[in-house]
Amino acid sequence: MTLNVRLGDNGYGIIIERGALKYAKEMLGGHRRVMIVTDTGVPAQYADAVSSACRRAYTYILEQGEASKNGRELWSILSFMTDSGFDRGDCVVAVGGGACGDIAGFAAAVYMRGIAFYNIPTTLLSQVDSSVGGKTGIDAFGVKNVIGAFKQPEKVLIDPDVLSTLPKRQINNGLCEALKMAATSDPALFEIFERGDVYGSLDIIIERSLRVKISVVEADEREAGLRRVLNFGHTIGHGIESACSPALYHGECVALGMLPMCSGAVRERLLSVYARLGIPASYPFDPEKARSAILHDKKSDGGYINAVFVDEPGKYEIRKTEPSEIIRRMESLL
Repeated sequence: MTLNVRLGDNGYGIIIERGALKYAKEMLGGHRRVMIVTDTGVPAQYADAVSSACRRAYTYILEQGEASKNGRELWSILSFMTDSGFDRGDCVVAVGGGACGDIAGFAAAVYMRGIAFYNIPTTLLSQVDSSVGGKTGIDAFGVKNVIGAFKQPEKVLIDPDVLSTLPKRQINNGLCEALKMAATSDPALFEIFERGDVYGSLDIIIERSLRVKISVVEADEREAGLRRVLNFGHTIGHGIESACSPALYHGECVALGMLPMCSGAVRERLLSVYARLGIPASYPFDPEKARSAILHDKKSDGGYINAVFVDEPGKYEIRKTEPSEIIRRMESLL
């Protein structure tokens, strides 16, 4: 199956298919240089499969985790590419999760003012969300994703078979982002989370989540308005992540961040899903650190934050909200 992201000259296809890694040669083959960016948490077999499909491949391996999404590693990748003779006809491909895709995409965006970028996400979180939409960047100055660029990929390869090597907690990490899509935009998907065979429905969950993401990105590529819906749970979630990473994963922080931003009825339904899947519904964190991160939120607008609220599954509202109100909700419920 191929889903198309229609963005004019920036459009691209997303191939979703078990065994999709076999298309790497067709996608990346030829005489150009290919910079593969992966990390130590990704089974080497996936990067090796991509490398073997290319005539001139170079592999850069990051340490696993958000901490590697920094300026020093970005500079090292760019230096590696320069020393290896990369030019505007060459490309970068991410083989890994969201953090890997963020820094690899940003390197492609800034190297020689932009070269081709491809994404092969190997975590459920990156397959349902971060591999699509063109947001790239690094963390700096204690703020998540504060330096970055919009860089749409040339193509995205999603192979659900690679998820077989992930532990259940990492699967749940991705499910949290899919649940975000369901809560704001897809009540039928929310129904799967509440009553369906969640782990037996990963292919459907990936497809439905991406259809939500694509529709939003096509309408608002650079987050001028509608795309803010994808931030549901993230304003508080990023604050929690800043306070307790790496003890909690990104998706787990988003799951916690959704709870204060919805109606009581939706909150109870979310808590039921969390209990069903084993997603944490609480965690001790430093409220001062979380508060500081929220106040630095990049989505702020004239002293307000464009916050996403959900009063029933499939419906949302974006409201300009004072940071103090968001902090109050966080502290009263979490």
